[in-house]
Amino acid sequence: MRKYNNHAMWVAALLLLGFTTACNDPDKNSNSIQNTIPLNSASGFVVLAGSTVTNAGPTVITGGDLGLSPGSSVTGFGPGTLTPPAVMHVMDPAAAQAQLDLTVAYNNAAGLPGGAALPGDMSGLTFTPGVYTNASSVLLSAGNVTLDAQGNANAVFIFQIGSTLTTLGSTQVVLAGGAQAKNVFWQVGSSATLGTSSVFMGTIMALQSITLNTSATLTGRAEARNGAVTLDTNTITAP
Repeated sequence: MRKYNNHAMWVAALLLLGFTTACNDPDKNSNSIQNTIPLNSASGFVVLAGSTVTNAGPTVITGGDLGLSPGSSVTGFGPGTLTPPAVMHVMDPAAAQAQLDLTVAYNNAAGLPGGAALPGDMSGLTFTPGVYTNASSVLLSAGNVTLDAQGNANAVFIFQIGSTLTTLGSTQVVLAGGAQAKNVFWQVGSSATLGTSSVFMGTIMALQSITLNTSATLTGRAEARNGAVTLDTNTITAP
């Protein structure tokens, strides 16, 4: 009888050890194991819109193209500039294909299950790799939000936002622990607005429109499926 009890105690201890290890090891957390979102041809664009692209001031776009489809109106270039070899694609097959690929990527991101709860205000918070979801609107009202890859340069962050994404003036998305902007995706069910002089990281995939207010900086992509992308003296750099 004593031998049986000792054996049971060893089994219980091993099970407890395994459970504790799984909880403490982020690689065993299903929310942290996520492949990137394939953008296909949309990855070559840093600005992509459905209706119009409007710019005011000396916006600089570097590392990728500007695309518009099915709309036809691009205004404000110059004073806005695209750093060569970046070019504009307006109502051409490349822009049309990029919109198709954006739609696939958007639906892919929106359909991922098992997302952890994303608060309505991200101010002062730190997120580790994984999928996060909020069925309503999300705000960065003050200071910073930090994305910490925990030493994994391939770590992926996906934010599913049911309605609007808004950052207020001078706020920042900060990358830490080896996180890279190319592995950060914001799927926005309505429109996204980046505040004046704010700093943002990652690919924004919005169902409607994207607005970058004066002097907002984006390392990533501003890609709107149906609406406009509106710019004002911004610096936009491919991730």
